[in-house]
Amino acid sequence: MTVQMENTMPNVMIRQKDNGELLFYIAKKDQEDVISVVEFDNAEQWGGVVELTDGSRYYIEPMSPPPEFPTTLRFKRG
Repeated sequence: MTVQMENTMPNVMIRQKDNGELLFYIAKKDQEDVISVVEFDNAEQWGGVVELTDGSRYYIEPMSPPPEFPTTLRFKRG
């Protein structure tokens, strides 16, 4: 029997809405939500702990330079 771990790394699509909010979408779960907090979100780096408006938390190693959106990244469940 195969057991799927909760901390698998899903592919996440992130795009920026017209109002500047970032949408976080996991196709495998058909889950879409707005990102409410990004631990590191500045001109030098982007990433760390990312929290969605529903309270879900994910993690990605901070990237330098920050990515351009839209993009697809691999996150860990936080």
